[in-house]
Amino acid sequence: MTTRPPAYTPISCEFHDLLESLATTRKRAHFVFRNDAGQIEHRDAAIADLHARDGEEFVVFDSGQSLRLDRLLEVDGEKLADY
Repeated sequence: MTTRPPAYTPISCEFHDLLESLATTRKRAHFVFRNDAGQIEHRDAAIADLHARDGEEFVVFDSGQSLRLDRLLEVDGEKLADY
């Protein structure tokens, strides 16, 4: 039996602006997020792309890894919960 991921929760526009700025400059940043198993992971990466698909928004790191934006917890010390 497969488990469906929780419904997507849009992130704040201000936090999205931060991600767009990082994507535009290709600046490497430190990302903290929850993986599919709910565990916290850390990643130093640049943003290669931001896109939406089926009503969900994603960031694509320069490594090719894709992550749903509502899984992000923190980017370069900026906490999503503070936005």
